[in-house]
Amino acid sequence: MSNRIFGVVGMILAFGYVFAALAIEESFLSDAVGPKAFPLIIAAVLGISSAIIALRPDAEPDWPSLGRLTEIAAAVVVMLIYAKLLPVAGFVLATACAAAYLTWRLGSGPAEAVAVGAGTSVGIYAVFHLILGLSLARGPWGF
Repeated sequence: MSNRIFGVVGMILAFGYVFAALAIEESFLSDAVGPKAFPLIIAAVLGISSAIIALRPDAEPDWPSLGRLTEIAAAVVVMLIYAKLLPVAGFVLATACAAAYLTWRLGSGPAEAVAVGAGTSVGIYAVFHLILGLSLARGPWGF
């Protein structure tokens, strides 16, 4: 039963993505794909996946323990804090901190998590900002 509820919630969320994506105003200078394409792709994948979960649930799903649920909740809190700090701290610093925490919680040691967080942040910045020329949140240091 819990899988069906999860699937239905996912489908509702997918419809919300579609509604939000269709509300995006397009500039007359937008490219051929436009700003609506990516959210609509996410909505389609989420909707199809959720429908499969709702229509073909596991007989007896294994739920994580209370400790694991706490870890998942902490990861959600970190992502919410990341979204709030992104405009203030900038992409590089906020992403490095969030990636380091999540890497640490996935089992890396503290030093390795910091290295992976920094590498992930700088790597994504290099690809999206320096190579593709996309605008990312600027921090107090201008990047």
